[in-house]
Amino acid sequence: MNDIADLDSELRDDVRLLGRLLGRVLQERAGASDYALIESVRQTAVRFRRAQAGEAGAVRAELAGVLDGLSRRQSLDVVRAFSYFLHLLNIAEDRHQKRKRRAQARAGLPPREGSLARVLAQLKAAGVGTPALTAWLEGALVSPVLTAHPTEVKRKSTLDCERGLARLLERRDREQLLPSEQEELEHELYTGILTLWQTAMLRLTKLRVVDEIDNALAYYRDTFLEQIPRLYAEMERTLAQHTGAEVQLPALLRMGSWIGGDRDGNPFVTAEVLRAAIERQARLAFAHYLEQIHLLGGELPIAARLVNITPELGALAAASGDDSPFRQDEPYRRALTGIYARLAASARLLCGYAPPREPHAAGEAYASSAELRAALEVIARSLANHGSAALTERRLRPLMRAVEVFGFHLAALDLRQNAAVHARVVAELLRLAGVHADYAALAEPERVALLARELAGARLLYSRHLQYSETAQGELAILQAAAEVHSRFGAAAIQNYIISNCDSVSDLLEVGLLLKEVGLLVPGEPPRLALNIVPLFETIADLDRCGAVMSQAFELPTYRRWLDARARVQEIMLGYSDSNKDGGYLTANWALYRAEASLVEVFRRHGVRLRLFHGRGGSVGRGGGPAYEAILAQPPGSVDGMLRLTEQGETIASKYADALLGRENLETLVAATLEASLLHAQRADLVAQGWAEVMDALSAHAFRAYRRLVYETPGFVDYFRMTTPIAEIADLNIGSRPAARKAGWRIEDLRAIPWVFSWAQCRVLLPGWYGFASAVEAWLAAHPQGMDTLRQMYQGWPFFRSVVSNMDMVLAKTDLSIASRYAELLDDVALRENVLSRIGAEMDKSVRYLLQITGQPVLLADNPALAQSLRNRVPYLDPLNHLQIELLRRYRAGDTDPLTRRGIHLSINGLTAGLRNSG
Repeated sequence: MNDIADLDSELRDDVRLLGRLLGRVLQERAGASDYALIESVRQTAVRFRRAQAGEAGAVRAELAGVLDGLSRRQSLDVVRAFSYFLHLLNIAEDRHQKRKRRAQARAGLPPREGSLARVLAQLKAAGVGTPALTAWLEGALVSPVLTAHPTEVKRKSTLDCERGLARLLERRDREQLLPSEQEELEHELYTGILTLWQTAMLRLTKLRVVDEIDNALAYYRDTFLEQIPRLYAEMERTLAQHTGAEVQLPALLRMGSWIGGDRDGNPFVTAEVLRAAIERQARLAFAHYLEQIHLLGGELPIAARLVNITPELGALAAASGDDSPFRQDEPYRRALTGIYARLAASARLLCGYAPPREPHAAGEAYASSAELRAALEVIARSLANHGSAALTERRLRPLMRAVEVFGFHLAALDLRQNAAVHARVVAELLRLAGVHADYAALAEPERVALLARELAGARLLYSRHLQYSETAQGELAILQAAAEVHSRFGAAAIQNYIISNCDSVSDLLEVGLLLKEVGLLVPGEPPRLALNIVPLFETIADLDRCGAVMSQAFELPTYRRWLDARARVQEIMLGYSDSNKDGGYLTANWALYRAEASLVEVFRRHGVRLRLFHGRGGSVGRGGGPAYEAILAQPPGSVDGMLRLTEQGETIASKYADALLGRENLETLVAATLEASLLHAQRADLVAQGWAEVMDALSAHAFRAYRRLVYETPGFVDYFRMTTPIAEIADLNIGSRPAARKAGWRIEDLRAIPWVFSWAQCRVLLPGWYGFASAVEAWLAAHPQGMDTLRQMYQGWPFFRSVVSNMDMVLAKTDLSIASRYAELLDDVALRENVLSRIGAEMDKSVRYLLQITGQPVLLADNPALAQSLRNRVPYLDPLNHLQIELLRRYRAGDTDPLTRRGIHLSINGLTAGLRNSG
């Protein structure tokens, strides 16, 4: 492997090997005849995609003839075979990313884009000095937040099998194997694929919230607990090389979670679930720390008679309670025995966790994780005192960093609820307390005045002698549980309360009133507010008004005092999914950009520091796409050293299932935040060149085109229901939340995730591009020479380039020949032809305008790796789509055979694996 250009041959070797082993499994498990059938389908699908225009129709008919004649059982075998090949292809491609990274490093090439080293070199070239960098590091926060949004269709058992296969491929790649060892490794790969084939793809029951919690914890066990401390050490070494001095990073990278605290539309998130979430998180943290301390004891058999330990270490050893005669001259082991005992006592006290190894002595529980870290620091200082600081690098320093970053709670758990629920509960509390009989009837100024009066005093509204609704009792129980978590684990365990569909100041104050009822807000001078109150602006209208809403809040004395209590930092969450469903791709992206720019100005005027929380999904239609480019595309001043963003569904596995790739993805978030803060914050905003006016016009045209199709076309809901597998997706056991907020089929009530997910399955991917062509066409009609302006915007404006580049990827995955066959599931011919013709015309023009703007000859010309990946996948996607259509037709016609329904769900799984970021 001397030439990086030759690496693609190694990817092909991996794919061929995995395909050959899957074929062997199919021959053995499905039988020779069914294997021959599967292979015939594969070869025909490949021929179809390679056929010339004049031949494609005949090959397609041949493929359809084979697939339409399959029995239910044969259909399932074909779907599973093609799905698993796509799973294996994903493993090989992810493995290839790591291979290329190592080859680039060995070749001495410049650091990769998105690496901290590369950004630091850019800062140096731009004249950004060490003082500015140091100041930024002190105030920085980067926090990926895992959510349980239901777009991950793989079971944890499947993910575990695939991790094992990935590890075997890595071993094959990195080790010089003897022929016998190579044979043994291939046999292990074969048995892994055999296990995968015999592992059920589908869950038999719906996931509970606690299952989602446990699934997420696997990523801490496999990646975060070990890789985040390593990343800190790596970043410190990089920074030391840059500054010429040793650097001790503050805890600027921390993990967050919604799983167990997000009850917006999920009735299964209760107070008991919240407690379970924190306790499960804590058990994992304690298990990791206890194991590391046990291993550390085995690595530090240092004799006191051979070194000069510090008095603090001696005191720690003496207080350990370890009186074993075999360790009397081993102070480090004795000290660690005492630390282990105290930590075990903490685990039992806080979450009922009993370590598999009982402590050798009794110990008093630590009051906080800071106490544990202080004890570990005593060990580190003593080792350094006798010239053995190098002994801290392997395990002690990573453990200290883990304790600092994860604490005893592992990850900060956010609370979230819809503003409408808060309003109902507050109205009930006010009515039963005799304060106001009809809060809901009040105008906004009256609501604000009433809430401000109540918040100023110490009186509580709730009385245990009154009868409250189930909703009110549930909301107050959740908040009481949060207060208990604070008292047990500290305020870091739950830091943020997010208000979905926030659109007014009263929405903010209502949460304050509810927090006051459980002691998480204590009035006074100054008031004590235990949580950040975080508005989530989601719709186009709410995004347009968010700056005005926050300005009104900042002008309110009550709210200003809360800000003072929270270091004058205000977090704002922006919703990418619902804004897209509301206004379409182009309009949503521009509304988000304008909202951020507005917030930057409002916060600057009021002297408040802005922290943005981006609610991004996996698909482009829900804010997905490369994170590095997305962060750099933010308006100047909007990042400001702090960034939170959601990691949802299948993107969690694609980013973090592999430990090394997980570490690189986390580094990219830090590096992009640094670059956007220090290099781009002072960048002259290019919208000042008139590009904002262009985007205003494009957005208005795109909004009208999108709304005309989705909300104003008679029968569009019927078209969506019948030509996508939306109803069948709702039946998949991939999440605990219902697919819609309310019963019924209004687009407004449907959750954004199944909306986007469904369009991906039928290969339309409409939320990721529709409206763009209409916008460009209308704007060019008024500006005949405007294409040059659009090209300049693409070349010179990161925001516009990111929007167009993401759309490039979506359009490359879109296939209207497939979509037209899904449309045949709709019996209403006039409706079908009306909607499909409009979608087809818009897509054709979108591709044409995109290529004119970018100057590319074809889609994905500037991303050949992704283009090749799609070419590899399409022959496996086509049969899955065809079978899904046929199974949907049978199922909707009344075929009640369980195999038919299972086949539909299996095809959803396979297409999701093949399309990757589809939900």
